[in-house]
Amino acid sequence: MKNITNDLSNEHQNILKFIDVLLAECERLETGHVIDPTFFEKALYFIKNYADRFHHAKEEDILFKIMLENQGGLHCNPIPVMLHEHETGREYVKGLEEGVNECNKVKVLENAKMYGYLLQDHIYKEDNILYPMAEQALSDIQKAMILNMYKEVEESKFPKEIVEEYLTVLNIQATE
Repeated sequence: MKNITNDLSNEHQNILKFIDVLLAECERLETGHVIDPTFFEKALYFIKNYADRFHHAKEEDILFKIMLENQGGLHCNPIPVMLHEHETGREYVKGLEEGVNECNKVKVLENAKMYGYLLQDHIYKEDNILYPMAEQALSDIQKAMILNMYKEVEESKFPKEIVEEYLTVLNIQATE
């Protein structure tokens, strides 16, 4: 059976590339530069569309739900923590957007950095704990169902051109 988390891990690599760009922009701000609204407009577009609507939707609406249905096959349940971290990330994004709209450099820096650090840690946990757990705990039938559901979501809501647009907004090269 094909690995059900490989594509999600590749998406994580794209998100980590974005985090590097975001944290570099934070360093620029910390050295006295002003907020670049165009950069942050693109950053918020990427976060809301690629990281949240595209990537998190597949995790939350497909993988996590099926894993929760299979709790007997899990030796522990990290999903509530992962969902909490997704919500915490959304709160940082909300604060980042408010900071940009208010031209509040302190608020922008605080929320952008916290979002970046949270996602770096979060992605590590998913790639190294949750995803291997899913690969081990789920049956081939469940994996096939997950892959079909990913395909349906991608074809109906996120065609390849849309995903490429999300990545090119910040000149991020996609991980295959």
